[in-house]
Amino acid sequence: MFDILTLNKIAACGLEQLDADKYNVTDDASKNADGIILRSFSMHDMELAPSLKAVARAGAGTNNIPIDKCSEKGIVVFNTPGANANAVKELVLASLFLSSRKINDGIAWANTLTGDDVAKQVEKGKANFAGQEVQGKTLGVIGLGAIGIKVANAAQHLGMNVIGYDPYLSVDAAWRLSSHIRRASKIEDVYQNSDYITIHVPLTPETKNTINSDTLAIMKDGVRILNFARGELVNNDDIKKAISDGKVSCYVCDFPNGEVVNQPGIIAIPHLGASTKESEDNCAMMAAQELADYLENGNILNSVNFPNCSLPMGNVGRITIAHKNIPNMITQFTKAFAETGINISDMINKSKKEMAYTIINSDDMITNEIVDKISAIDGVLKIRTIK
Repeated sequence: MFDILTLNKIAACGLEQLDADKYNVTDDASKNADGIILRSFSMHDMELAPSLKAVARAGAGTNNIPIDKCSEKGIVVFNTPGANANAVKELVLASLFLSSRKINDGIAWANTLTGDDVAKQVEKGKANFAGQEVQGKTLGVIGLGAIGIKVANAAQHLGMNVIGYDPYLSVDAAWRLSSHIRRASKIEDVYQNSDYITIHVPLTPETKNTINSDTLAIMKDGVRILNFARGELVNNDDIKKAISDGKVSCYVCDFPNGEVVNQPGIIAIPHLGASTKESEDNCAMMAAQELADYLENGNILNSVNFPNCSLPMGNVGRITIAHKNIPNMITQFTKAFAETGINISDMINKSKKEMAYTIINSDDMITNEIVDKISAIDGVLKIRTIK
């Protein structure tokens, strides 16, 4: 029986993926859980129990999880890329129109009108809220992951010219990208040629403040910028100055803070990107399925700190090893099996930056002796016997 701790309210359809005969789901944080499922709860001040094997984030962003600390302890952290992509895509498309047509300002003004001649006031004042159409304009999409691709393809169907930039575009993503989307070889091509720019990249030290005074300077005058990835990707001081100078016509941000609310030229949306029932359900189900496959079978899919790694179950024994990505590890693992007289029937090893993961199926039951031998190898972070 695995103990699963929920740190946020998780959609019931997600928790139903966890067999009640195998899982005890609780929100009691005092329990020493085998796995955690959460959404936005911050784990940075939490003690990580020795029993903890995996954390599953029902969503794409993992800034609320101490990734480095988890990696050091061999704890696999999952997210759910693509599960909320359609919800975010739809809000990005809505924001294209919001940024173009002064809809918010017009509605706010209309709600101030009184008297018997409201219709006449509307006709007289509507010229103050004239905007532009998106058809025929150029949209630059920075980041062609699950969300970026959906946005790019949908914008192309709206009649926009679309430029996409992603130096790490996967083969699978490339297949899903419309052939009508122009791939930029340099991000500067997006900055210089776009009437609208939408950013869809993870927040890292390298991507923080991607939109700043320098990048804004090479953009078209009157550019409209949409940010539904992370607030820190855009420098707030620089974007406000660009709006004041007329460089930027509108900035739409899904991550309001004190620097962007109630600011002219900024539409602050209260983090609604993935706030649909369908998205929450999809994320919860995907997170639970990833967690279950790891706890029951040792397979990894969609981890942010360890590589994707899976192997069909053998008939007898299985051991999984989370370890550092350093030379001579596989040799030491196989030597430990040889010294204990246990034959390896199948094995797979994958790496991701500093971390690596190995699954070994054997023709015999995994013994405490071999677990002790492998645990003693320098660089091994966590070892599990699956069967």
